[in-house]
Amino acid sequence: MIDFTFTEDQKMLRGFVKEFADSEIRPLAKQIDENESIPRELIIKLGEVGLLGTSFPEEYGGGGFGEVGYCIAQEEVTRACGSTATLIGAHQSIGANAIYIGGSEELKKRYLPLLASGEKIAAFALTEPEAGSDSFNLKTVAKRHGNKWIINGSKMWITNAGIADIFSVFARTKNGITGFVVEADFPGVFVGPNEKKLGIKGSVTNSINFENVEVPEENIIGIDGKGFLIAMATLDAGRLGLGAGCLGGSKEVLELSVKFSKQRKQFGESISKFQAIQFMLAEMETKIYAMESILYRTAHNYDLNKNISNESAIVKLFCSEAMLEIADKGIQIHGGMGFSRELSLERIYRDARILKIFEGTNEIQKLIISRNTIKNNGKRKV
Repeated sequence: MIDFTFTEDQKMLRGFVKEFADSEIRPLAKQIDENESIPRELIIKLGEVGLLGTSFPEEYGGGGFGEVGYCIAQEEVTRACGSTATLIGAHQSIGANAIYIGGSEELKKRYLPLLASGEKIAAFALTEPEAGSDSFNLKTVAKRHGNKWIINGSKMWITNAGIADIFSVFARTKNGITGFVVEADFPGVFVGPNEKKLGIKGSVTNSINFENVEVPEENIIGIDGKGFLIAMATLDAGRLGLGAGCLGGSKEVLELSVKFSKQRKQFGESISKFQAIQFMLAEMETKIYAMESILYRTAHNYDLNKNISNESAIVKLFCSEAMLEIADKGIQIHGGMGFSRELSLERIYRDARILKIFEGTNEIQKLIISRNTIKNNGKRKV
């Protein structure tokens, strides 16, 4: 029999993160959005309480909660602030996780404790001007020079780049694509200005230029020429964290909508008694149940070291689409007030739009899923 209940430790983690998010993050969410930055003091607190290394083993300074624990934490943080959750995701789930997935033991011991504590912030540098959905088409080049590598090229749309100390960079070598740990203060690393965005405004996004950047041989992530597999495996995990954010944001919208529908009166009674409103709430609840089910089942399998590439694409596709629908219904239920910046719904709605784009566009997820479906003749492996 399959048991989908959370352990006591996982329940305690949820309670702790919810309390922290409600007391330390939620009061700052509007300010973070308007100022388009997350206060350094808050980032320090995130590191101090363990939210920047939740998933990593304790031997590397992490919380030891695995992917399920990380998803629980991201769910609760996103309810309070999408920008803060995005910072955590780009740092932990892809920036640092690339090192954890593919790095040598020496590399992991050197960098992961600093990243888990928040002493250093990470970013994942894969996307380029000509390599977005076509992520294999990298133009950034790394050439061996003695016991060093020289990197030249540029990256764009890199989350956390403006505040990061460490980049997991993927570049083309003569043997294929290779990952490197590049420190932000290495000579020749130039980070562009913060991009102006529709949503998740507090999460900084930047371009990066590499001009004859020297990287030590020991900073290779994995094996020369095998970096693309590491990048894709990292994104598999990243899509689960994104799904968790979708789930948390959707739960927040549903609770706000139910509360408002009970308070708002039209034609002499609460709008929660109108069938049109009831049906919207029912559809929201149904999608949330489905999101929760596929997310934590897949995260659990990830922690069991199962291949979840296809399932993580399903999680990303379904949860991001569902989140946008739920946010839209939340605005509709609130009417004009939902469109006002006075309420958090307006911010949640803007923050949700990116979910169909980053961590691989939803069109790419459909390609992944359809190719696997055709390969397996439509049969699912249990």
